Amino acid sequence: MEETISLREIFQTLRKRLVMIIIITLAATAVSALVTYLFITPKYEASTQILVNQSSKDSQSLYQNNQIDTNIKLINTYTDIIKSPSILDEVVNKFNISEADIKNSLNVSNGQDSQVFTLSLQNTDPALAVKIVNDVANVFKNKVQTLMDVDNVSILSKANLSDHPSPVSPNPKLNMAIAFVVGLMISVGLAFLFEFLDNTIKTEADIEKALELPVLGAVVSMEESDVRSAKKASQKVRSGSIEA
Repeated sequence: MEETISLREIFQTLRKRLVMIIIITLAATAVSALVTYLFITPKYEASTQILVNQSSKDSQSLYQNNQIDTNIKLINTYTDIIKSPSILDEVVNKFNISEADIKNSLNVSNGQDSQVFTLSLQNTDPALAVKIVNDVANVFKNKVQTLMDVDNVSILSKANLSDHPSPVSPNPKLNMAIAFVVGLMISVGLAFLFEFLDNTIKTEADIEKALELPVLGAVVSMEESDVRSAKKASQKVRSGSIEA
């Protein structure tokens, strides 16, 4: 026998487990806020922009034709150079941080069809992030001219420390929103799971559904006050019929 669930039954299930749904959802959101604010260390980001332009000295230069397109394609090469030991070793010697930490927190990106690329770095200390990313940019500027035979490297904008730096991670609002949605989905799923596992008989409809037989009558429980009220009503009906 196929079973169908109506919208009314769905709303009844949700209403029946509404308290559980609210508690689980709010608890998930609260836990997310607690972990975000108390256990996750905020990270700050500093960035600088660099322009590397291969300038040709003669007409036979390799970069004479399609020079701009070549410069754009070389940005991937510059990324590898920036993250190579030849650049990072010099930076590591100046700061109390490992080469692996710098490499993992360093990011190089550029806009579409742009010769300018952005060098950014994240660290738990905003002042240290500014110093490291600026130093990496300066070391790259000095060494890439020898490594790639480039004579036109410009740092367009240095990283600066603002008066009130804002962390880029974690994002409390986003984390809490995700936790709210996940908690809501889990609580609704549990509500339907508990309803599915609940095989107790509570109403006449449950009896008809379980036994596939019609209900002819039901014995209900009555409070003593209800019995007294019924007796009084019965006596009034009898007295009225006698007088008639």
